Amino acid sequence: MAVNSLSVMSPDGGLSRYLTEIRKFPMLAKDEEFMLAQRWKEHQDSDAAHKMVTSHLRLVAKIAMGYRGYGLPIGEVISEGNVGLMQAVKKFEPEKGFRLATYAMWWIRASIQEYILRSWSLVKMGTTAAQKKLFFNLRKAKSQIAAFQDGDLRPDQVSYIATKLGVLDSEVISMNRRLGGPDASLNAPLRADGESEWQDWLADDDQVSQETVVAENQEKSMRMSLLEEAMVELTDRERHILTERRLKDDPTTLEDLAAQYGVSRERVRQIEVRAFEKLQKSMREAAVAKNMVEA
Repeated sequence: MAVNSLSVMSPDGGLSRYLTEIRKFPMLAKDEEFMLAQRWKEHQDSDAAHKMVTSHLRLVAKIAMGYRGYGLPIGEVISEGNVGLMQAVKKFEPEKGFRLATYAMWWIRASIQEYILRSWSLVKMGTTAAQKKLFFNLRKAKSQIAAFQDGDLRPDQVSYIATKLGVLDSEVISMNRRLGGPDASLNAPLRADGESEWQDWLADDDQVSQETVVAENQEKSMRMSLLEEAMVELTDRERHILTERRLKDDPTTLEDLAAQYGVSRERVRQIEVRAFEKLQKSMREAAVAKNMVEA
């Protein structure tokens, strides 16, 4: 039986009930997870795969909640994340040294983001990497400068976000208008009877919280390693511009970099976009080579 065809619980029957039910599945110890992964890999044991999937449904729900501000049914977002989880289980190789949670986070987020991109007509697959970054990071950038008001951003706020995310001011204004509307509140009830709220479920038991923190730390370490390797593929100018524009807490302006290199502001922006796309491609290929073995 293929992992894709496993019968996994769906939030379609009621989100509150689903969140309660998935917390009943036991977490896996490292040795048990390794054994189950080997059984799946060597014998295509669907029971082993099912245990690995169900033990990580809580992780999918936690990640999915981070995407609830895009106006899409959270149940569908969770379902897409579950698809990513099943793909992760299918390709997981425990001998690489990572826990399934660390490996699966890449697949879960990728699956959810692809679903969101497909669902939003304003973001086409041909959109630049910088615009996709804006799409998924605008709310976070607004929260960092306490831009919680409805309606248009102030000019100084637009300028700050555009510089931080490496896009044009007009793109920030347009995206903010299209993504307009307050984010879902953590105090919003899970269901009409109002018995429980989002934040009640987010305040999960310590065991799950610790697993998520460890997984995120391992993922960050993996990304940093891939980033360092990918940066070598860039030219000195590309590496410097990308570092100044994308990897610093206080990014250098396009004007300053244009003056340093004696080129136009637009030329610096083009070099930045090209370097970022090269970096993404190199990191993606390195990740595939290290962790993703085709079925």
